[in-house]
Amino acid sequence: MSHHPPVSCIPNTGKMSKAKKVIEEAKEINNPEIDLVDKGISSLDEIPGLFTLANITRLSLSHNKIQVVPAALANLMNLEILNFANNHNEELPVSLSSLPKLRILNVSLNRLYGLPRGFGAFPVLEILDLTYNNLNEKVLPGNFFMIESLRALYLGDNDFEYLPPEIGNLKNLQILSMRENDLIEVPRELGQLSRLRELHLQGNRLVVLPPEIGSLDLVGNKSVLRLEGNFWVPPIEDQLKLGPSHVVDYLRSETYRVLYSRHMSAKPPPPPQTLDKSKKASRARS
Repeated sequence: MSHHPPVSCIPNTGKMSKAKKVIEEAKEINNPEIDLVDKGISSLDEIPGLFTLANITRLSLSHNKIQVVPAALANLMNLEILNFANNHNEELPVSLSSLPKLRILNVSLNRLYGLPRGFGAFPVLEILDLTYNNLNEKVLPGNFFMIESLRALYLGDNDFEYLPPEIGNLKNLQILSMRENDLIEVPRELGQLSRLRELHLQGNRLVVLPPEIGSLDLVGNKSVLRLEGNFWVPPIEDQLKLGPSHVVDYLRSETYRVLYSRHMSAKPPPPPQTLDKSKKASRARS
C-alpha cells in the first residue's frame, strides 16, 4: 500500500516567491530579460510589479500553468520576444498585437481554440509559433495573413483541413510548418511565396500538390521540403521515394499539370482522418 503525501490546497509560496524574487532582482539591476520558466505560475496576477517593467525586451513564461494572458501585457512596450510555450492558455488578448517591437511570439503547446479579432495587426512580428493547439482555418481572424514582416509561421499539430489562399500575402515568409494537421489540399498561392525555403507538410491527408509549388526554391542546400505521411497519388509517391527534389521536378512537368487539373475537376472524396486528436494535451480542460 503506497502512502501519498497529503494534497495541499495552499498555494506554493516557495515557487511564487521565486517569481517575485526574479522581478525584484530585475528591478534592482534594470535587467531587460526576465526568465520565469517553470516557476509554477498559474496567474500573472501573482507576480506584482511585472507590468511596470517598461524596459523588458524578453519575457519567458514557458512551462507554467497560466490560463489567461492579461491585456495589461501590452504595457511592456519594449518587448521583442515573448515565450508562453507549454501553458494552459485558452485565449489571447487582442492587445498583444499592438506591441510595437514584438518580433518573436511563441504560444505553442497551449489550449487555444481561436485567436482574437485583429490578431494580425503586429507591426514587426517575424516568428509566430502556434504549434500544438486546436486551431483551424475557420478561427483565424480576417487580418491573420497581413503580418507582412513574418518570416516563420509554425502551425503544426493543429486541426487545419485547408490553408487559406491569403497565405500568398506573406511575401517574406521563409519557413512554413503545417505538419500533423488534417490538410486535404493546399492553395496555388503557396507558389507566390518566393522566399520560402522550408515547407513542412508531413502527416496530413494530401493527395496532390499545386504545380505552382514547383516554382519555389525548396531543393537547395539550405532548403527543407517534408512530404512524408500523406496519401499521395502514385506518381508523387514514386518520386518521393527518390527524394523531394524529384517531386519538385515532377511538379514542373506538363504531365503533372494534366494530372493535377484532372484530379481537381474530379473532386474525389478526401482520405480519412487517421489521427485521433481527442487525446491531445491541448484538448484538456483545466
